[in-house]
Amino acid sequence: MKPEPLLAETVDYSRKWHAMAAVGTGVFLATVDGSIINVSLPTLVKELHTEFAVVQWVVLAYLLTITSTMAGIGRLADMTGKKTIYMAGFIIFTLGSALCGLSPSVNWLIGFRVLQAIGAAMTMALGAAILTEAFPPAERGKAMGMIGAIVSMGIVAGPALGGVILSLLSWHWIFFVNLPVGIIGTIMVKRNLPDFKPGGSQRFDIPGALTLFSSILCLLLGLTIGQQQGFFQPLTGLFTGLWLILMVLFVFIENRTAQPMIDPKLFRNPVLGVNLTTGFICFVGLGGTIILLPFYLENILHFPSMKVGLLMGIVPVMLGITSPLAGVLSDHAGSRRITMTGLILLLFGFLAAATLDQHTTVWGYALRIFMIGAGLGIFMSPNNSAIMGTAPRHQLGIVSSMMAQSRTLGQTVGVAVIGAVWAGRTLYYAGTGTGGATLAPAGAQIAGLHDAFFSAAALTVIALLLSIRAYIRETRQGGK
Repeated sequence: MKPEPLLAETVDYSRKWHAMAAVGTGVFLATVDGSIINVSLPTLVKELHTEFAVVQWVVLAYLLTITSTMAGIGRLADMTGKKTIYMAGFIIFTLGSALCGLSPSVNWLIGFRVLQAIGAAMTMALGAAILTEAFPPAERGKAMGMIGAIVSMGIVAGPALGGVILSLLSWHWIFFVNLPVGIIGTIMVKRNLPDFKPGGSQRFDIPGALTLFSSILCLLLGLTIGQQQGFFQPLTGLFTGLWLILMVLFVFIENRTAQPMIDPKLFRNPVLGVNLTTGFICFVGLGGTIILLPFYLENILHFPSMKVGLLMGIVPVMLGITSPLAGVLSDHAGSRRITMTGLILLLFGFLAAATLDQHTTVWGYALRIFMIGAGLGIFMSPNNSAIMGTAPRHQLGIVSSMMAQSRTLGQTVGVAVIGAVWAGRTLYYAGTGTGGATLAPAGAQIAGLHDAFFSAAALTVIALLLSIRAYIRETRQGGK
């Protein structure tokens, strides 16, 4: 089943870079906000007179809201038009940022972070869909690569900007810094984004939307509680069971609804299912391992915070370098072979990282870790371009939101599951009498880190095998 082509006569491709500037501003703002808040958590514990277990919900509430609302936003955009919702996302995010900065207590801050996350979800879910309309199909990979570069800039800039703000100003400015960018972004969206209005009368699938939202929320809560209290606790099992039941119910509803939330016919194109799955798997491995590296750099190698911050920038910098190049290559050579190359490099990166030890030098660390960033960059933009290439025009919003949702969900699963692998294996190697994984002897922590990276490598092998199978099938069918 070939995707419905975009109608060239309705698109002014001469304004594609105006659209890139508007979408890029939203992507940069959301990425910076996601990384800048992590730097401020210790400060928030002290300034708001609370505990870390409470303050971490400043991050969790934001993540849970974004991940669970994306699909509904994508479907709504396909019904009413993307520009209006995208601009509303900027406005809500900016308002939420102002309210977060004015929060008198941690509970108010958590509540306003939910509002801020709704705005962020509107922009994150629709950015790829808007660029797919704004750029000609032959340049879609280039557009996805540029967004990958902007993501890397936000990841690198966030911690550095957060450190400067906290050293010179109060924590409130962590949020106030979003205001001018949000206002400028809103003006750019209003002036520069194309405003395609869908034709015909459509109905929003409320039962499907509520079921999917509840299912994803139960999964995320189960993972969060499992990470904090243990994956074999009754409450974790309850939320996991509810997730499975609701997901089965969602599939049942979608197959019997005239205008479903996610049209099952989309998955008749195998590229969509394979590329969403491989993308999800990659971000499980990445999310679960990258979060462990600061513990290794600080607890094992005893590097100062500034050096840790610089070394943590290797992955996003390599992502920013390779993603645009891979996107351009995929426009000319097809996406599948480029994504397979990225997966192979990512696999070698995870295997190389599994050899880190107490005696690894800065250059030894950099040579291992740069392959992870390069592999992810080479994989991500062609993979995203291929996903968006499967979408009929009237379903660009829902496909874009599923792509973004698979990324954030993968990172959440990775942090919980691979983080639990590291903690469990570290305690196993440490034996009895250890207060916690971070207090275990260095040798035990490193052995646990190796197992975590081997787990990520095993997941990458699965993604690579799926990609190879898809390549063989596409070759036989005469595709690229």
